[in-house]
Amino acid sequence: MSQKLLEELKDAVISGNIKKAKKIAEQIIDQRLPINLTLDTLMKAMKIVDQRYERKEYFVIDVASSASAMREAFKIFEPYMEVELTMVKGKIVIGSLKGNIQSLGKDIVAATLRSAGVQVVNLGVDVAPEEFVGAAVREKAQIIGISVSMEETIPYLKDVIDILKKENLRDKIKVMIGGNAVSEKTRKDYEIDAYAVNAQDSVQKVKALLA
Repeated sequence: MSQKLLEELKDAVISGNIKKAKKIAEQIIDQRLPINLTLDTLMKAMKIVDQRYERKEYFVIDVASSASAMREAFKIFEPYMEVELTMVKGKIVIGSLKGNIQSLGKDIVAATLRSAGVQVVNLGVDVAPEEFVGAAVREKAQIIGISVSMEETIPYLKDVIDILKKENLRDKIKVMIGGNAVSEKTRKDYEIDAYAVNAQDSVQKVKALLA
């Protein structure tokens, strides 16, 4: 039954059925299914939506509908999120890289980090490299978190690192990436400090970077 509900949730998000997504999310809460598992299901659904958009099977309106369905489901899950209560001392500025307008994955990561005790400054979407660095300096953050959902925007990561080096901040401010378009290989290629697979992994990576 639990797997069936998760599949129904995924289908509801992919199809952009807001009413159905909310109803299934409420059923998942009632049945006390693991919230972390449902968050992974939401992320998988949006990954499929992104892929369909890239293949021109979906239009912007379709993506927006799916994003709305995911957002409404997440609102129901958020109060029940299960996070390791590490109470990590530190601050991160987080945002979607320039050219990326998908915010939900980033918002889930931000909420998860806050639940773990991390101070989070959410910069929003379409954030330029210099904005990431400027915000980190202004907020006295130890980490910059960058979400990347579109492959063509990956090269902007080099600009973030280059600016940090130019300002002699590379040793003081760490960089973590995540999102559908990046991987561990991306981390190595662009000299990034950490790559987080999902929201829960981001907590562990932030904890390690702050150690």
